[in-house]
Amino acid sequence: MSDSRLTRRTYLAGAGSAATLGLTGCLGLGGSETLTVAHMPIFPDLQYYVMEQEGYLDRIDATIEGREFTDGPAIIQAYGSGEIDVAMFGIVPSMIVIDRGIPAKVTAANIKEPMAILAHEELTALWQEHGSDAFDVWAEQKGRKFRFGTFPQGSVPDVLLRYWLQQQGVDPTSAVDILEINGANAVWQAIANGEIDGSSIMEPVPTRVSQADVPVETFRLASEIMPGQPAAVTLMSDSVRESDVATQFLEQHVRATEFIADNPGPTASIVESGIGMPTEMARSALGGPLSNFVTDPREIENGTSIFSRFAYENDQIEQRLSVDQIFDFGVYDSL
Repeated sequence: MSDSRLTRRTYLAGAGSAATLGLTGCLGLGGSETLTVAHMPIFPDLQYYVMEQEGYLDRIDATIEGREFTDGPAIIQAYGSGEIDVAMFGIVPSMIVIDRGIPAKVTAANIKEPMAILAHEELTALWQEHGSDAFDVWAEQKGRKFRFGTFPQGSVPDVLLRYWLQQQGVDPTSAVDILEINGANAVWQAIANGEIDGSSIMEPVPTRVSQADVPVETFRLASEIMPGQPAAVTLMSDSVRESDVATQFLEQHVRATEFIADNPGPTASIVESGIGMPTEMARSALGGPLSNFVTDPREIENGTSIFSRFAYENDQIEQRLSVDQIFDFGVYDSL
């Protein structure tokens, strides 16, 4: 799919993709009273869908225009073209935006430790006997390398997978095959069809795997691999960060995070309508170990430092970004 392709999410109230809210006209957004928020229909962006459907966006002094994208590169392109004010997407794409000199910083986390490494049950058995040499034994027995399938290289799931493999002394470029797959549904289909043997992926795939008759299971949790592992974050342009809208937006972000924690039933319905995950499956996922929704950006500070080093070493960014270059903690601290 082209990086420039995007769709707009329509509001349930029939107001189209833009919700007209109370305006101040003094937002410091280049004279515009519209705040364009990029987001993706993924579990780690759940706060956006809660804010949208629960009416929390009504408390922000701007016209909120939600733009739904299918992938991070498309959001990076739109950010570079000046089309986006706020983006809710992965920490690595956010670093790429900052690394390119676009004036923006991360002001909030959306979730931490949301990924799981999935693996074929036969690898689990081999690992118990051989440790990380299990991949070599697998290749000897099967006549082919172990096949991981995850989002394209540079994405958060991909970086976590390669980081974990390297920590285990496994060369991700030679000891295994890592196939690029666009979208969680496509990853699930590849597992169900036996096209891949494992993955690094967030919900709903781990829950689907646990409920289906497939020989793949959760092998490691992100919390075991990298405590404070970052994933989706809220990136704000400097013009937004310097306005009252930044605080207002994060106030509603906090409300959404609390809503998710306190209202699993209604949240599951929002997951179904906004992200497409069946309600009962969403209830299971929300009660699982990967649903660690947060707002405080310091929850992912340490993990982000690791991701920055890894992204730099793998030529995804031209400089190793410091915490101060990535984050603006001041907006959250001002709440």
